[in-house]
Amino acid sequence: MFDPAQILAYLKGKAETAAHNVKTALSKIRGIYDASDSLIHIDDSVVQSKQTFLKLHETGHHDLPWHKKMFRIFQDCDQTLAPDIADQFEREANNFARFALFKGDRYQQMAADLTFELKTPMELAKIFGASLYSSVREFARTNARACVVYVLEQPEFVQGVGFRAEVRRIEASPRFQAEFGNPQESAITPDHTIGTLVPIGRKMTRPTTLTLTDLNGDQHECVGEAFDTTYNILVLVYPIKALGGTTILLN
Repeated sequence: MFDPAQILAYLKGKAETAAHNVKTALSKIRGIYDASDSLIHIDDSVVQSKQTFLKLHETGHHDLPWHKKMFRIFQDCDQTLAPDIADQFEREANNFARFALFKGDRYQQMAADLTFELKTPMELAKIFGASLYSSVREFARTNARACVVYVLEQPEFVQGVGFRAEVRRIEASPRFQAEFGNPQESAITPDHTIGTLVPIGRKMTRPTTLTLTDLNGDQHECVGEAFDTTYNILVLVYPIKALGGTTILLN
């Protein structure tokens, strides 16, 4: 990866499709850690908030001793990490980046002191230098109240349906999962419970009431709101009862 001569040697005599595959693979790399020279390479064409997370992610590979050692070993030979181990390393580096970016539980503490609404993770994203995507996920996953965040791809028009928005990620708070389960939708259409929240032709959907059914079959009045980042649609849904009471965080 870090030796252009080796890449050219690989491509020499290969079919045109091989060159295309290598070019396609390289174009998908946003950050990479060179263990031999202790250097981190970042794609500076991505937005700054994404660059920040990439830097922290690759720093995780360098800072975690077992990552650094293994990367040096495999960088100097033709062997590679087993897919499940490579996946574990990526998750560990992501967790390292997340912990550093959100200052441990500092983000959670600040969110608990602010108004329970979609604007809160949007404002906290600016304070912590995070992307809206990572901020709303952190807001949901660490929240003591019941809430869920849907991250949707941009809606596409579908004849006879209206629109279809693929689900990129769903992040539910522990309390939401305990009461309502863990949502598993792969796409959102107008007839879905949160379908009316998807902002079509507008930037944001203001707080709107809807009904969710919990694991016991009981219905709960909820509030949902959404924001179009131009990259994704962020949808926050929470039971109205989540707005009441006092939340105490114990360290």
